[in-house]
Amino acid sequence: MKLLPQWTPRDGTDPGEVALHARNVHFDWHDTPLHWMPDEPIASHVINALNLLLPEGERMFVLAFSEALALVQDDKLREQMLGFIGQESMHAETHNDVLQQVLTAHGIDVDAYVRQMEFLFRKTLGPRTGSGPAAQFQTLVERIGFIATLEHFFAYLGDWILNADLERFGADPRVLDLFRWHGAEEVEHRHVAHDVAQYFEVGYLRRSALMLIVFPIFLALVLRGTKFLVHEDPSLPNLRYPRLALRVFGAMWRGALPGVPSLLWSALTVLRPGYDPGSVGSTAQAVAYLAKSPAAQAMAS
Repeated sequence: MKLLPQWTPRDGTDPGEVALHARNVHFDWHDTPLHWMPDEPIASHVINALNLLLPEGERMFVLAFSEALALVQDDKLREQMLGFIGQESMHAETHNDVLQQVLTAHGIDVDAYVRQMEFLFRKTLGPRTGSGPAAQFQTLVERIGFIATLEHFFAYLGDWILNADLERFGADPRVLDLFRWHGAEEVEHRHVAHDVAQYFEVGYLRRSALMLIVFPIFLALVLRGTKFLVHEDPSLPNLRYPRLALRVFGAMWRGALPGVPSLLWSALTVLRPGYDPGSVGSTAQAVAYLAKSPAAQAMAS
């Protein structure tokens, strides 16, 4: 297997690839509001739903890339994978802290939903034991392709939150820094999963098929997580899915969430034969934010 050429930066001001490393961060979640955008409680829960998904999802990323690392002979790609693994490990544990220190502190019992995510990412999307080497390898390749598809969305969402004016909705600066720190690192390492998928020869047809599967599943899981949080939130009515979807669309229209057209367009870009992750976000902007992130500065001082 041969590593294909790396993507070219979008313009002369973008540094392109950078040496990846995990950043130690510290968040003080004391008295963090459940509706961290007080003017947009539903949008708060949509984004909070990522805290339910991300810990187990990113642990799966780390496990799959750790398995793949032993099969990669390209030194540059190995270095980038190690940086990716370190960053994703930090993301998983940081979002897990939010589950325990914010959601649980507000009386949200997350155990039932977390168990479902454990089953999904550890069993359904985990390694297949008991099969032969060839079957295990193909399973690993499918997981790598799945991760590359999800990483496209995470880079898109990272670019969105770096540029969204959520302060106008009264966003809590700590929660906003959490998602901007995470989003900036997703933009920073957006090429890695794509390059690993190319190394393992996840071609255009498989990539396109995975997008058609992953896109609706990802949206469904976020909506289900939102429904779970709204149901558990005593300050909100227990909305059924149609009314909840209307409230979500309203938050999108006001700019508190990314809109459906941009989400669909982002998914469609992956179907282009010449798709390149360098078209998503700006490394320069991501690195600039990471240099001033309050959570990262708290550990550096």
